[in-house]
Amino acid sequence: MTATRPEPTAPAPGFVADSVPGQTRAAGSGWVLGLASAVTFLAFLDATVVNVAFPDLRRAFPEVPLARLTWVVSAYAVLFAALLAGAGRLADTLGRRTLFIGSTLAFTLTSLAASAAPTADLLILARALQGAAAAGMIPAALGLVLAHTPPARRAAALGVWAAAGGLAAAVGPSVGGLLVEWWDWRAIFLVNVPLGLAVGWAAARVIPREPRTGRQLPDPVGTTALALGIGGVVAGLSQGADWGWTDPKVLVLVIGGALAGALALHRSGGHPAPAVDRDLWRDPLFARANTGALLFGGAMYAWLLSGPSYLIERWDYSVLQAGFGVTPGAVLAVAGALLVGRRVPARLQWAAVTVGSLLFAANALLLWGWAGQSTSYAQIFLPAGLLGGLGIGVVVTALSTVASAGLPPQRFAAGTGLLMTARQLGGALGIAGTAALLTGSGQGEQWRGVFLLTAISALGAAVAGATMRVNGQAKPARPGG
Repeated sequence: MTATRPEPTAPAPGFVADSVPGQTRAAGSGWVLGLASAVTFLAFLDATVVNVAFPDLRRAFPEVPLARLTWVVSAYAVLFAALLAGAGRLADTLGRRTLFIGSTLAFTLTSLAASAAPTADLLILARALQGAAAAGMIPAALGLVLAHTPPARRAAALGVWAAAGGLAAAVGPSVGGLLVEWWDWRAIFLVNVPLGLAVGWAAARVIPREPRTGRQLPDPVGTTALALGIGGVVAGLSQGADWGWTDPKVLVLVIGGALAGALALHRSGGHPAPAVDRDLWRDPLFARANTGALLFGGAMYAWLLSGPSYLIERWDYSVLQAGFGVTPGAVLAVAGALLVGRRVPARLQWAAVTVGSLLFAANALLLWGWAGQSTSYAQIFLPAGLLGGLGIGVVVTALSTVASAGLPPQRFAAGTGLLMTARQLGGALGIAGTAALLTGSGQGEQWRGVFLLTAISALGAAVAGATMRVNGQAKPARPGG
């Protein structure tokens, strides 16, 4: 199955003519890429770093029921996923620079609030607001990278950006383990404060101001319905294993969330400033990239959750040992992202998605075959983790390249928001499936089921990648409203 794709015909806003005819360069593109990568690292680090601090949190708040305390993790993920799509359109409306700086400062303040929270309820509230701020940072960051990087260097820039996110997700357990070991759980939030302030200050100085697009703010009713819909579905799937899949609260969250999401999509079909830019899905490769992101997100987040837990619960590793045990895969995630960004041409990005997904599936199948029989790190977990890390770096970078290739610059942030929403939804499904499987009986079979689920989801992403093959030329996606 093939599709067509446009070749860039003009530089995006922010480019200035180079001294060599026919070439363009971006003013300050290196600074923009560095700042965007920094906030992306922070956002995805905070999505995983709390997992290893959870035992410390339970000791800090012994009177809080476990089900409520898990919302320290879930609140961030729910708001992050729920607001990504709306934040993408908001970035294209208000300006990527404005949303980038504002969200970074909000993330810094909410991190400070989380580190100082005297009660579990205030910590959960701070985490929810922190997730909302992170949702604004990501589409604004990638939109800035795409708009301020010449088309010829865009794939390489995406490789650097994706490497930052992949590295953060992979090293979160080891970073969290070190911070908790040296201090306590408050350190994992406090470390964001100086970094966030530095990024916000630098962004205000080096990122050029953008002209107003004149686009309307997103439909408030549709945006609210979309946030409630995604938040409800993600919350229900995240809590299903703890509360029970037939619990009325879970059913209300999932069914009510699905209905709210359907309302948002329906309103977006005819609204002049829709909450969801549905017309982006008319581009076949963008739609297929979203499908690939959904499937690979399920595999990736199931692995990121189960990898350290497997070492701790099955092989009796300490938290710090488990954190360092997944670090080699993080190194290859960075290498894979940089390799794809710098060396793989646009016409072969579909192959990168396919091959990277197959590598990730091989990682899960290796563990599936040995989950109940071996505890050799060097023979089993290390090679599997290297395959998995390489697959993450390759696929995340290639999907971003495919999804953005046919979008005009004024739609970059909106497209990024939709792509990230698909990946976060897939991640929620993967985490929910992992939690459900781990509640069964028989430790070896539990883990075999998790690794098989991961492999099946990654194989689905490989099939989606094979449909993204590019031939010929086509008109770019319509700018739309």
